[in-house]
Amino acid sequence: MKLIAYLFTVLSLVGCSISPSLNDPKLSDKELNLEEFFDGEITAYGQFQDVLGNVSRRFTVDIKAEMTGKTLTLVEDFSYTDGTTEQRIWALNKVGSNEWLGAADGVVGTARGEESGDMFYWNYTIDLPVPDGEIRVTFDDYMWLLSDDRMLNKAYMSKLGVPLGEVTIMFEKQ
Repeated sequence: MKLIAYLFTVLSLVGCSISPSLNDPKLSDKELNLEEFFDGEITAYGQFQDVLGNVSRRFTVDIKAEMTGKTLTLVEDFSYTDGTTEQRIWALNKVGSNEWLGAADGVVGTARGEESGDMFYWNYTIDLPVPDGEIRVTFDDYMWLLSDDRMLNKAYMSKLGVPLGEVTIMFEKQ
């Protein structure tokens, strides 16, 4: 039992220490502009992996995005491989040249984000629907603009500071 507790502690610390940062060296000269990338229809493909690397859920997301004034609305329709579906509607408000605040059903408080070069960092806590109810988790989302029509997203999910796993998503503009 002590070995399991020790391994869990080590995995938790390792998981927290390997996250990207907005201060990391930029790998491209691209400038991410959320309102330009999220304009129109986007399809995303993703999966969730637990802290041991086991893939437990895959999904596709059809996104309709529209910027009105300083508000970017994302209507996300999730289709999971187990046959379940979910819709999340985000309202992201641009509050500075590179700063965003956001809300969606289930989000606790306010989501906060910042653009820097080809990268966007997004942090929020959400009551996430799971097959047997809900779980309150925190996401640290990192997005990188790969090309004019592709963006990679790596989201680190935790509960009370303990890493639960990662979500990897590839966004493609239609």
